[in-house]
Amino acid sequence: MSIEDQRLEPIVKGVFLFVNKFILPSIRLIPAFITCLIISGCSKAPETTWQGYLEGDFVYIASPLAGRLDQLAVVKGQQVKKSDLLFALESENERAAQSEANAQLSSAKAKLEDTKKGLRPSELAGLQARVGQAKANAELSRINLSREEELFKEKVISQSDYDHARLTYEANVKTVEQVISELDTAHLGARNDLIQAAQAAVLAAEAAKRRADWAIDQKIKTTPVTALVYDTLYRAGEFVAAGMPVLTLLPPENLKIRFYVTEETFGRLKPGDKLAVKLGEKSEPIAATLSYFSPQPEYTPPILFNRDNRSKLVFMCEALFDHAPAGSLHPGQPVDISLVP
Repeated sequence: MSIEDQRLEPIVKGVFLFVNKFILPSIRLIPAFITCLIISGCSKAPETTWQGYLEGDFVYIASPLAGRLDQLAVVKGQQVKKSDLLFALESENERAAQSEANAQLSSAKAKLEDTKKGLRPSELAGLQARVGQAKANAELSRINLSREEELFKEKVISQSDYDHARLTYEANVKTVEQVISELDTAHLGARNDLIQAAQAAVLAAEAAKRRADWAIDQKIKTTPVTALVYDTLYRAGEFVAAGMPVLTLLPPENLKIRFYVTEETFGRLKPGDKLAVKLGEKSEPIAATLSYFSPQPEYTPPILFNRDNRSKLVFMCEALFDHAPAGSLHPGQPVDISLVP
């Protein structure tokens, strides 16, 4: 063995010992390490926090009738209470129709009352006078008939004179009965058919008045609930078409949280789950309740419907605040959502 070989022999032995003691055991651990990584990746902890944003269900306030916007009583961003005035449209035509309907109703009611009553007192007095006159004529004809009957028995007058006196008496008696019947009828008022027609006219006038009152009410709008005036769409003086919203309201209870979850998480959630919503890292969480699940899935781009892209399948969820502070939350505001255990 040469001198150089003798010098290299300790070095070779040292390298051999180092490889056997340190390198080979490390190489044997690599498969086990890879296996642990795979297992840990497959057993990822379930998702319990998400990012989302606030969304609002707006209330659009409109009038079913067209008209010029005479008064806009609120401004954007104003808090209004129930029954506060929002806006008023011009209503000259509707007020004229209301006055006409009131007059027609008064006229129909007066006609009905007049139809139910009999004749006026002066007319009744005239009929009563006719009854007295008819009775007097009947009494006079009776006395004349008695006298003519005695003369006829003594054959002083002819048969025709006696018949004339008898028929005159009978006619006067019938006249008394006729005038008495007319007086009784005058006390009764109109016939039932006329009364029913007058009642129908009153009902029609009342319906016309209700329609006119409704039209006036539709030109003046008040807020149905306590809410925030989210936006105003017209200015005073502009013409508003029928059914077009003049402004939008956002009641605090109409605020909701919208966020998206993966397919795996979607299967674990259920309506009624409690959530904690934070507007920022330093803000206090606000309690909310999961209320809605989208019936259809969505794909995040790129939209490739294959098994490899199934991990990009997401479902929209919505939640409602248990007690939403009015005025402090706004649609579009980003939030952090976490599931309450």
